[in-house]
Parts: sequence; C-alpha cells; structure tokens
Amino acid sequence: MPDTADNIIELRNITKRFPGIVANDDVSLSVRKGEIFALLGENGAGKSTLMSMLFGMYEPDAGEIWLRGQQVRIASPAEAVALDIGMVHQHFKLVSNYTVTENIILGVEPTRRLGPVRYVDRKGGAERVRQLCERYDLELDPEALIEDLGVSSQQRVEILKMLYREAEILIFDEPTAMLTPQETHSLLETIRRLRDDGKTIILITHKLEEIKQVAERCAVLNRGRLIDVFEVASTSTALMAEKMVGHQIDFAIAKDAPQFGEVVLDVQGLCVRGANKVEMVRNVSFCVHAGEVFAVAGVAGNGQIELADAIAGMLPASGGEIRFKGQDATRANVRQRSVDGMAYIPEDRHGVGLVLDFQLSENLGAKRYFRPPFARGPLLQRDEFRRYANELIERFDIRVSAGPGTPTRSMSGGNQQKAIIAREIDLGGRLVVFVQPTRGLDIGATLAIRNRIIAERDAGKAVLLVSIELDEVLACADTIGVLYNGQMTKIAPAASLSRNEVGEYMMGVKR
Repeated sequence: MPDTADNIIELRNITKRFPGIVANDDVSLSVRKGEIFALLGENGAGKSTLMSMLFGMYEPDAGEIWLRGQQVRIASPAEAVALDIGMVHQHFKLVSNYTVTENIILGVEPTRRLGPVRYVDRKGGAERVRQLCERYDLELDPEALIEDLGVSSQQRVEILKMLYREAEILIFDEPTAMLTPQETHSLLETIRRLRDDGKTIILITHKLEEIKQVAERCAVLNRGRLIDVFEVASTSTALMAEKMVGHQIDFAIAKDAPQFGEVVLDVQGLCVRGANKVEMVRNVSFCVHAGEVFAVAGVAGNGQIELADAIAGMLPASGGEIRFKGQDATRANVRQRSVDGMAYIPEDRHGVGLVLDFQLSENLGAKRYFRPPFARGPLLQRDEFRRYANELIERFDIRVSAGPGTPTRSMSGGNQQKAIIAREIDLGGRLVVFVQPTRGLDIGATLAIRNRIIAERDAGKAVLLVSIELDEVLACADTIGVLYNGQMTKIAPAASLSRNEVGEYMMGVKR
C-alpha cells in the first residue's frame, strides 16, 4: 500500500470475525483526499463490514485505522462524526414521525438564549437546511415528515445529516439499491458535486456501470479478502466483474423459443387503489400462459406494485377480475392463492418477504408451517424445519454463517433474496410472480436469478415479471406489457419491440 501524503484514510491489515465467518481478512487499502473511491464486491463480500469499522459501528479484531496520518481508534459512530466521517446506510436511520429538519439536527441541535432560558432554534436549523439544499441542489421541504417522503427523498435527508455535521469523509452504502434509474442519475450527480466541493467519497456498490460513471479508483473484495485495486478509467467492467465473482462471467441469458401452454393467469379490467385510495391500476387486462415470461415494464410509480400486490392478494381489487387456473381468484386471500399454486417474490423483501427477527429455517418454512410434516396437530416440528432448510440452503446456494439457525437479519441482501425465491419456487405451483427480483443485488446474484426465471418458464410454469430494469425485461421476457399511468398501453411479443420503443412506451411518448 503506497504511503503517500495525500492519503486521508489508511486501513492496515484489518480483520473482523463473526461467529462462523471471517467478514474481513487482512484487508489493507488507502483512500486519497478528494477522490471517489469505490468498494466493489458481491453481496456478503465484506464491504459494509469494512466501512462500518471506519464509522465506529464495529471495532476490528486486528489491524489499524489511520486517518489524516494519525492512528485512530473509532469506538462509536459519535467518535466517527467527531472525526468528520459520515455514513449513509443502506437502510436509513431516520425517525419517521419527525420532520426533515428535526432528523437532520437531532443530537446537534442549534440553541438560542431567551434571558436565562436556552431553547432549540428550530427556525435557525430549518434555514441552515434550506441553505444546504440550495448549495447541493437537493430538493426537500425542511418541514415535511419523514413518513410522507419517498425513498430518494429520505436518502437526501441522510446526506444532509452528514453535510449539516460538516463531514469531510462521506460513506455511501449501496445508495442506489432502492432507486429508480432517474433517481440514480440524480444521486450520482450529487455525489460528483460533493467530490467537487472537496469531500472524500467512499461508494459501496456492486453496480459496475455506476463505478464507471463516477469513481476514480475501485477496490474489489471477494469473501472478505482484498483482491485488487484498479484505476477505473483504464479497467474494463468485464475484468472488474471477473475479479468480483472469481471467474469469468457470461452476461448473456440463454433462452430457447417459448412453448406456450394453457392460460394460467387471466386478468380482465382490473382496477386497484393504492394506500392513499387513489386508483393506481385502471382497467388492465392481460393473460399469462404456461411456459411464458410476461414482463410488466414501466417507470416506478405507474401502478406496477399495486398490480402485482392485487394479483397476489395483498391488495383488494376495486374492479375487474383475476382468474387463476380457470377459477375466479379475485377475492381469494393470500394463503388460498399460495395453496392453489401462486408463488410471490415481493419487491420489499424486508417488510413483506421475510420476518427479519426469525431464523432462516422459520422463514423458509413460513408457507408450509400449518401442514404436515411441519406441524403435528397444534405443534410445530422444529427438526423438520431444520431438515427442510438444509435442503433449500444446498439446492439454492444460500450462503449463511450458522446454517438453518442463522438470524435472517444478519444475512446479506442477496442471500435474503435467494431464501425468498427458494421458499416460493419450492412450493411447486403453476404461477411465479417476480417483483423487482434483482433490485440491490450484485451481478452474480442478478444473473443467477434471471437464469432461474427462464428455468421456471422452461419447466412449464407461467412467470409474471414486474421490473423497472429495462435490461432485465428485454433479457427475460417473451411478452412485454408496458404500464403507464396505471394503464397497459402496449402488449406485444418481446422480439417485436426495440429497446427504444419500450422506453418510449414507458415514458408515455408512444401510446
């Protein structure tokens, strides 16, 4: 590791162990002042753990952290903040019923004195927040409640928390995992602006195209070990991907011509209201055959999630009909649809797909627990849960530190998603609904899931894929339906549509 004067951070021989796993294994790297430095690796490669030690959430078991030429011990996030380090976590640390300003100033509240009484200067705090918003072109209402904001707006609040505290080193942990392409573009522009303002940026990601767009250098981690550090401008994405997963990657999805069978899902005139009672899906009709991948494409917020949730029974239909395997399922509950053979991989793996405080075995058995051999009368058979979990762990390559007893919360995002897919697919049903199945996943996990989608189709299942990722739609779909403003504006064989045409339908340019 070069010992140059412009290094603001040096990590020397950092090792961190957890029960059953070495998260970081003798990692040494340096970050230069004023650069955008990327940490690239698969889900579970140790990227977030390494940066969590720099932010004081963990302490290394071995090794040293040097900051601005001095060795430091960072025992808490408060100490990291005092050293001008800030971190935007993948899962935000915000108080939902507080305003934007209250979240930003929390813990460092500005005060004023009125006679002998000192009070929090909320007005002054809000004005400082407005100034930061203007300086960095971050659109936010300082008085808005967090619970009323979307994901990208909440992320801006987290960025402003760092800027308000005048952080010099900014760590972004998978910042685009839950963003739309448009929101991603805006965030990357913000990151460039922060770098141009003299900040040092560390970007934790597995998205090669983002690294190519903004980073100067990139360190690759694989299973906790540092593989190499690259100059991004002179390194191909193919080489980065190979180093990340440990072998050459074939980006092509092998797919034979589809063999359509009978209609499995028939949706006619469907209308669905969202959480705010506004009609998000309006008079939508389509069908999905056995042996077909029907992909619903659209920009986020055009009703795709409400459509999928209604098909799965998560939201009631306000009009129209859903027929599954020839039977009216419009008013069937979630369990009825599951028992009848409908598998559902939701967009929100944490809020809907998993119970994070359960063990992996409990989550894998969550749709079978009420039937033998998982239940004997009113009693759950724990040994059967463990046996079944071991089987799925092996078949679906779910990487865990403690086998079936692994706390689900401790698993990487990619392995959490594998667990949901394993549980749903192993139900053996006729329809599999995938909603944003690769969001937030690394390239290896993404390709594996896309190949799994094709494998389910080839096994004769009907597959409904809902995705805002145009590459994913084009790679997997046999038929594409474009949803715009809650309406299905185009349904056509995937082979008959160009990328530009699908994009124009998604944006409402073509109708």
